[in-house]
Amino acid sequence: MKDDIIYLVLLASCIGFGQFYRKFTDPEQKKLIGTGFGLLVVLSVSGFHMLHMLFCYLVSALLIIYASRKICHLACFGFMFGYLFFFRSLSLLGYDSPPGHTNMIQMILTLKLVGLAFEVNNAYTKGQTIDESKKGSTETDKPLAVMSDSDRALLKLDMLDIFHYSFNYVGVLTGPYITFKTYRDAIYLPFSGKADCVGATVENLKVIPLYAGLFLLVSYIWPLGYATSGEFYEDRSFFYRLMYVWPTFFIFRMRIYTGILLSECVCTMAGVGAYPKLCASKPGHGPSKEDYGGDESTALEYDFETVRNIDVINTERCWTFREAMKYWNMCVQYWMAMYVYKRFPSKKYRTLVTLAVSAIWHGVYAGYYFCICGAPFYLPIEDLYVKLFIKDATGQKRTALNVLCWISKFFAFSYLGIAFLLLTVDKIWYYYSSVYHFGYVLWIVLYGVGVLIAKQRKAKAKQEAKVQQATGKQD
Repeated sequence: MKDDIIYLVLLASCIGFGQFYRKFTDPEQKKLIGTGFGLLVVLSVSGFHMLHMLFCYLVSALLIIYASRKICHLACFGFMFGYLFFFRSLSLLGYDSPPGHTNMIQMILTLKLVGLAFEVNNAYTKGQTIDESKKGSTETDKPLAVMSDSDRALLKLDMLDIFHYSFNYVGVLTGPYITFKTYRDAIYLPFSGKADCVGATVENLKVIPLYAGLFLLVSYIWPLGYATSGEFYEDRSFFYRLMYVWPTFFIFRMRIYTGILLSECVCTMAGVGAYPKLCASKPGHGPSKEDYGGDESTALEYDFETVRNIDVINTERCWTFREAMKYWNMCVQYWMAMYVYKRFPSKKYRTLVTLAVSAIWHGVYAGYYFCICGAPFYLPIEDLYVKLFIKDATGQKRTALNVLCWISKFFAFSYLGIAFLLLTVDKIWYYYSSVYHFGYVLWIVLYGVGVLIAKQRKAKAKQEAKVQQATGKQD
């Protein structure tokens, strides 16, 4: 609770500072003010542990600027994730562990610096492609693609540019992840002065008391610590222990919803991530259409989809596990998709590798791997049953099946999520053993039954096709 209170105070300070920060229109002033306040936030949380962030910035900036642009992204990825592992292992080496919020700052810095290296590599590759096209083109060819301003800026980065991007106060504490392009647009484009920043912030703030209140209430009634007590295992029934994953994951969701929405408020109040709606912005990515235009006499509508990190309503009400994953921590998912999933050479293993990188990013505790890497084993089961029973169902039958799928979705999240919260192998194994590994056994049985049903249906379809073929020949 102490960490949560510090976290809330810092986020509230950052949200309030946005009203002041947004008034600056000179880009250089805006950079200095934003970075200065960001350094103050980092220092207030981390103390001398801030040296870790400064060292990571220095090494990564040197790699991005001076290493070959063909490999700078790989070098930066290896260094930052390697240092992240070292950073979390300091206590094992006999040193003081950094504060919890310092770990969050290091996590976001890892995404930003590695993401920036990938952005530079993409801009370099794009430039090489354009140069090759120009060499082979003639005057009658179609117009060639051109480098955008943001691409040129990426290829002309200096140490100061990377420093400002790394330590600007917006997102420095807990995200959301923003690309260098989004950061640069917030500095140089006038959208923060035109968008309804206060209105967007208030819309998020309206629902935060509900989530925070539910978090406090349910955690008081069903505290996570009870799941590690002797009474829980000795006096409570199997059914009670199994069902306890539901309130614990509910508490986790309310806590995450509160934190992520407050982080979004830091962005919206500062005007970061504001773009005209016609740009069709996507979480993490930013505008999918580069036409910022429109007639100056026409009033444009603006949104903050670029920094939208969670869709609470769709997370709660969508039917399947697979759908819910898309609405959760969307900016980080964008990073994982762009720089791990799409870049990994093997299509067969890219999903597992992406989830493994996500688990490594979250921390060194075994619970992160039990939880996150468990998802690929549940998804095929869900996909199989959706295909067998829900895909072609209609009316009340489809509704009933969807509800069953929804219950299964949240049971899977809750059952895997308890490992995320218990963290250590001994606690996780003790809990799962106390419920006889019910979830894993159930999923194995369901998958086996589903495969048998699928084979029977396939064999039946083949038999019917043969009968129809034979009938057609007789006619």
